[in-house]
Parts: sequence; C-alpha cells; structure tokens
Amino acid sequence: MGVHEFEVKSAGGDQVSLSDYYGNTLLIVNTASKCGLTPQYEGLQNLQERFGESGFNVIGFPSNQFAGQEPGTNEEIQQFCSVNYHVTFPVMAKIDVNGRHADPLYKYLKKARPGILGGTIKWNFTKFLVDGDGNVVKRYAPSDTPDSIAPDIEALLVQSKTS
Repeated sequence: MGVHEFEVKSAGGDQVSLSDYYGNTLLIVNTASKCGLTPQYEGLQNLQERFGESGFNVIGFPSNQFAGQEPGTNEEIQQFCSVNYHVTFPVMAKIDVNGRHADPLYKYLKKARPGILGGTIKWNFTKFLVDGDGNVVKRYAPSDTPDSIAPDIEALLVQSKTS
C-alpha cells in the first residue's frame, strides 16, 4: 500500500485521488496560516516552482489542531495562500492529522514514518517526502525548512529518471 491508495478532499469539496500523482515525487505538509512557521509557504512554493516541471508536487493539508492556528474556512485558507504567498500547489480541505478523527492519509503517513513522538504529528508544517511509487521515504520536523529538503527532492527526482 502507498499514498496513491487514498482519496482526499479538495478545498472545494471534490474527491481527489492521490493516484493522479502516480510517478510524481510528493511533499505532503500539514499547514496553518497563523503559525510562526507560516512563512514556510514561501519556501514550499519555491520548491514547487523549482521542481514542478520535473515531476514534483507539494500538497498542503491545513489543520487547526495546533493551538487553533488554522481557524479559517477552506475558502479563507485558499485566499490567504494565494494573496500572501502566491501558492500554486494544491492546498486541500482542512483536516485533522491526529486523534481518532485523523484523516486516513495521515494515519498511514504516521505509521509509515512515526517520527520522534511515535504515531503523532508534533506541530504544523511536518513534512513527508513520497516517491513516485507512493512510498513514504522520509519525514521532516516542522523546523526543517523547505530549502533544506531540496537536496532530498532532487535526489529522488534523479533516481526516478534513472530507474
């Protein structure tokens, strides 16, 4: 099983099959617009622009589970990302990433790469790097900047072209 087995909800309420991203390297990130780490949206957008044409996609999943730092509606979140950070990558519908109502994708991601706190997400902007086959390759802490992840993305993209 891999991430391509899951369906998620777009900000507009449509079901999106992650199988649509088969073959692409993904960076899946839980986001928030009122967090000290929110400026990472800029770095995530830079990664999308830098690697997007090579088969890479950032996918954002807003969550309000950390100190209420994503209180907006899906529409407000889209507006915020567009106006403030010119985000072109998909920012999906707001979800829970922890607890019994956690989105099934996040249950899978946490099981595949548990992290320091085991099966929980520590904070906003926890990142999961996924290869083109849907395997979770690496997990990054909220404090890991998008720029610091770029070499790992580049390596996966090169690897996918040679295999």
